[in-house]
Amino acid sequence: MLLVDDEKLLVKGLKFNLEHEGYEVSCCYDGESAIRLARESAFDLIILDLMMPQVDGLEACRRIREFSAVPIIMLTARSEDTDKLIGFEYGADDYVTKPFNIMELKARIRAILRRVVVQNQQTPEAETLQLGNITLDISRHNASVDGRSVELTAKEFDLVELLMRNPGRVYTRESLLDIVWGYEYPGDIRTVDVHIRRLREKLEIDPAKPKYLLTKWGVGYFFCRP
Repeated sequence: MLLVDDEKLLVKGLKFNLEHEGYEVSCCYDGESAIRLARESAFDLIILDLMMPQVDGLEACRRIREFSAVPIIMLTARSEDTDKLIGFEYGADDYVTKPFNIMELKARIRAILRRVVVQNQQTPEAETLQLGNITLDISRHNASVDGRSVELTAKEFDLVELLMRNPGRVYTRESLLDIVWGYEYPGDIRTVDVHIRRLREKLEIDPAKPKYLLTKWGVGYFFCRP
């Protein structure tokens, strides 16, 4: 994994703890280096600090998302929900607020990497989901619309996969947080709204008038079978 933070003492401590758990950890201390390393190497996960000089974590996350769907956990000293939602808008998969419990961070890392392992263990013959003009290649973790490849983050893919596997079933925001995020997520339920909006922008012909990713007002979201 790649660990990015301009607090070198924090990086040293996290690196020691994570390597003690058996992870291979590369480090850098600024957003520009993070973008370069993410482009040059295939990491399973990036832990990315929000507040860094020059290129901050949000910009680094946005630029990494232009070429990679690698899971990203954001670290920040800010606890405001709006800051977290902005991070999700830029493509982050999870968020940890400083100061944090190292056990919590490790739990979030394990939850994300378990999904990576499951995805990598699937064979090329694994199923493909197709509803309407949206296709998910489960084994390769790829999405396409009318044959055109669409780049989804890990959480976006997991979310739309769940909904496509259960067309017509309405999920509350709370249940989607539990299922897709993989543990009791302590974040704001608006996180789900952000991800649904981004999926509509990527998968729907007219995001303002979605055909597939629909809202059941007062309840939650569902995928409409064509």
